[in-house]
Amino acid sequence: MTYREPIGLHGRPWSVRGVLAIIVVIVLELSCSSQKREGSGNEVHRSKDLRVTQLTESCFLHTSFKRTEDFGLVPCNGLIVKNGDEVIVFDTPTNDRAAEALIAWIQGSLHCRINAVVPTHFHDDCLGGLQAFHDRHIPSYAHARTISLAKQRELVAPQNGFEDSLALNVGAEQVTAMYFGEGHTQDNIVGYFAREHVLFGGCLIKERGASKGYLGDANVAAWSATVERVKQAYPQVEVVVPGHGQPGNKDLLDLTIQMFRAP
Repeated sequence: MTYREPIGLHGRPWSVRGVLAIIVVIVLELSCSSQKREGSGNEVHRSKDLRVTQLTESCFLHTSFKRTEDFGLVPCNGLIVKNGDEVIVFDTPTNDRAAEALIAWIQGSLHCRINAVVPTHFHDDCLGGLQAFHDRHIPSYAHARTISLAKQRELVAPQNGFEDSLALNVGAEQVTAMYFGEGHTQDNIVGYFAREHVLFGGCLIKERGASKGYLGDANVAAWSATVERVKQAYPQVEVVVPGHGQPGNKDLLDLTIQMFRAP
């Protein structure tokens, strides 16, 4: 039997080095494609105050911006869950102007009614635009501690409280909000849409490459254990959205656990 080199373009034989180079390119392309599906999604709206990115068939990331002394201009995430002609919003944009833009986009582009808005803790990157929702008679829900802390700081407070868990209807489906313990703040909760296995971790969860961020209201000692409970509660999670930065998969839970684990 006579060995022949594989024939490539223009009838020229492939070299081993050429074949290896092509394999490397294919692997890199697949890796980049996977990262794009996992992280960036498809941007469907961009303005000065607001960006909206579709992550899955039913879930959209909304991002607004907050200028801080320590970290500069910080992108702040929230989540829109859509089913039929209804949506639930987790976290408001950082101010009323951006919140008004988000409400207008949901009503004008998705043609949906907003059933509720759910701030995931008391900082203004979660409820800074709450008044815009209240002005439009959109009900708000949050952990009882969030309501108490917002009132103590004379912020616009969510209207309806819960202690451990909350289920809200969106179309024919439900979203849930759960309290697992202290971490970024004493009141931080997470949101979950089971049909698409999407978790909104808020500021309890860190993106890849993140620092520990603002710790002024944190319980650092409890943080890892709280995220461990989140991980155990949602073993089927596929998309994880942090409070700041790029979404990812369940690896973001492990990353956060490790970041705050006691040495």
